[in-house]
Amino acid sequence: MSHFDVVIVGAGISGIGAAVHLEQHCPGKRYAILESRAALGGTWDLYRYPGIRSDSDMHTLGYRFKPWIDRKAIATGPSILAYLNETADEYGIRPHIHFQRRLAGARWSSRDARWQLDVRRLAGEGAGEAGADEPLTCNFLLMCSGYYSYDKPHRPHFPGEEDFEGPMFHPQLWPEGLEYRGKRVVVIGSGATAMTLVPAMAPEVEHITMLQRSPTYVIAFPWEDRIANTLRKLLPKMLAYRLTRLKNITLQRRVYERTRTSPEKVKKFLLDRVRKALGPDYDVEKHFTPRYNPWDQRLCLIPDGDLFQAIRSGKASVVTDKIDRITKRGVRLASGQELDADIIVVATGLQMELLGGAHFEVDGEPVHFPDTYTYKGMMVSDVPNLVQTFGYINASWTLRADLTAEYTCRLLNHMDEVGASRVTPRLRPEDRDMPKVPWIRDFSAGYIQRVMHLFPKQGDRPPWQNTQNYAADRRMIRKAPLEDGVLVFDDPARAT
Repeated sequence: MSHFDVVIVGAGISGIGAAVHLEQHCPGKRYAILESRAALGGTWDLYRYPGIRSDSDMHTLGYRFKPWIDRKAIATGPSILAYLNETADEYGIRPHIHFQRRLAGARWSSRDARWQLDVRRLAGEGAGEAGADEPLTCNFLLMCSGYYSYDKPHRPHFPGEEDFEGPMFHPQLWPEGLEYRGKRVVVIGSGATAMTLVPAMAPEVEHITMLQRSPTYVIAFPWEDRIANTLRKLLPKMLAYRLTRLKNITLQRRVYERTRTSPEKVKKFLLDRVRKALGPDYDVEKHFTPRYNPWDQRLCLIPDGDLFQAIRSGKASVVTDKIDRITKRGVRLASGQELDADIIVVATGLQMELLGGAHFEVDGEPVHFPDTYTYKGMMVSDVPNLVQTFGYINASWTLRADLTAEYTCRLLNHMDEVGASRVTPRLRPEDRDMPKVPWIRDFSAGYIQRVMHLFPKQGDRPPWQNTQNYAADRRMIRKAPLEDGVLVFDDPARAT
């Protein structure tokens, strides 16, 4: 049985970043990364649909320690994957990755002050015998497995879909070698994936339709950040990156705060830009005006207005209606309209998953996460030596992932300083009657709402809150004392 000081679960953008933080700030720690797939990269290796790109700027989605130097700030999937591979090789992370290994369960023993991990070996070249269990132990577990299932996207069943004569699939499971040139395509959905697919496929298809039940707010944004590209010519690359990053973090936060304080003004601003892009005769009210306020769900980024260009070209259209049924040759809508299709893409979103779907126990008792409270959005009440990485829904994911890794390193180093083998968030007596607030508040997106009942809860006071506020989190993670009366540092072996 192999033993490590730290096990990181996931070799995507969070896990690779966390490993670099360990290399830099905890160089004496022996660590391993468990990755269920055959390659690193997570989302950016998984998704293969046309046009795959970031929906945040790479100066904030990139790592704090490694500048993003491509001209495009809104980046393609392959360029992001190259950035992650370059990071892994530059910092010597790749040898620590155990590919095709999935964490099925984790059992904490206070007597031994360690986690025993049930690791399932998956099929694939070089993976060994598929299905075999591979026992592993570690002192500290850092979950960087993302927030959705890689195997099972959210895929509702539509009446009559068995009758459809063409390919019908979710973009997370994009068929290799799919030929769509000259075809009629219907994309069901109105999120970031649908709005990426439509302009990417439009030049080659006969026609592509984005079929939505209800609209989403969109905002056009340049592919390139001219300020960033200029600064990089004038200043050292790291300084230029830090200045651009600060600019974009500040802009993100101000926009979000504005949606909270003046939603009608932000709504008018967004819709006026859509009207300007599509012209006075386009029905913006029907197709681009949601029932909710801006940032009650994520804004969809449209690089250089590419979706608008596709619509104006006549190769793409938006239809807002409900589906009655799928037919042999397309989609029949509730209004009676028929959409002819050779291919149907069901871009209906993600299936969120807590902690990679693994089962957890503490001293023989299963952890029922809905009964727990989150500690600073990173740890869980009464669960020792466990940190989970969960990014922002109102800013770039990696901003929070970087902070979480930084905090984990602070914890590990402090444990060494005080001779503790265990750190556990414990409710204080005054915290035991706190109301249970959802992990994510004031965010109505379906993929979030479908699973919030499975997540730890927030309280109504620090440190039992998941703030979703980068500025507040940065101060807390870098400067707040670790010995705060809530985190309990001890050595159970010594106590016995």
